[in-house]
Amino acid sequence: MELEAAIRTRRSQHRLIDPAPSDEEFVDLLGWAATAPDHGHLRPWRWILVRGESRAALGAAFASGAPDAEAVQREARKPLRAPLLATLVLVPQRNHRVPDWEQLAASSAMVNSLMLLLHDRGFGSMWRTGPSVDSTGPRLLLDLAPHERIIGWLYVGTPDPTRRSVPRTPVPVGHRVSLFTPPRPASAGARIAEGITSPVP
Repeated sequence: MELEAAIRTRRSQHRLIDPAPSDEEFVDLLGWAATAPDHGHLRPWRWILVRGESRAALGAAFASGAPDAEAVQREARKPLRAPLLATLVLVPQRNHRVPDWEQLAASSAMVNSLMLLLHDRGFGSMWRTGPSVDSTGPRLLLDLAPHERIIGWLYVGTPDPTRRSVPRTPVPVGHRVSLFTPPRPASAGARIAEGITSPVP
């Protein structure tokens, strides 16, 4: 698949079924995704793959912070929406010349590349965040270090063929692009009048 075609046709998939990429295939695609822009080549992230019955344990961790019974059920079901939940953990290198925000940006660039690569292989994915990324349950379950942070789950599998894909249209972004033109230097007379400089003898 050509890159432009991949960008035009990729969608976030709300329902994903088997198969998902194997661990080996995921690592293979990740190796290419990791070539995304990354100041300092820090690779400030790691992935935790959650499959099979382990998804129920993650669902219980999601539900541990739910405010009521209905929310408990809703949160517990979330990991069952895809056969693979790839958990992205930000592992920032602290006190580094590359600031934390750049390390987060590099991780995000890697994820976007990975989603396009998965799409090219025929898989679907959806990036999900929400309150669970900061809640205690998932952090304890996945044994995160104090400085590590979950920045989302990539739900991965095969797109459900019974669900219709909505055609994508380009986003109107012209109003978000401007051309910088440096200000013209003031004439000598105007600069003298403003007291900016003295006349040249």
